[in-house]
Amino acid sequence: MDDNKSKETDVELQDIYKSQDHYSDSGFWDTAKKVAKKVGKTVLNPALTLYYTLQKDDLDLSKKAAILGALGYLILPIDLIPDFTPIFGYTDDLAALVAVLKMVKDEINDNITAQVVKKLKEMLG
Repeated sequence: MDDNKSKETDVELQDIYKSQDHYSDSGFWDTAKKVAKKVGKTVLNPALTLYYTLQKDDLDLSKKAAILGALGYLILPIDLIPDFTPIFGYTDDLAALVAVLKMVKDEINDNITAQVVKKLKEMLG
């Protein structure tokens, strides 16, 4: 059973890594604004946390690739569950963001958390 779970996780991570070509700063901020209006903090918090973690100068390349993949997946207009689907539209995006957050959790520091809190207040009021 663990072997199957490991294979499923590998496939999901491979899909995330493939999405990194879709990442751009402008695409991220455009998507972040749309996400803020539709689902708010639930998706925006992990997305912003990954975005600010990506800005670290000493971030390992494999972690950068994973973050770029997760953020690229969020930006991607067509994904597993279309984002316009009510309630469930961002479920797959959130799963990708959370999977990568777990990978990079040791990189998240107080400065990143403060940036996220500040940006959430700015975007959501």
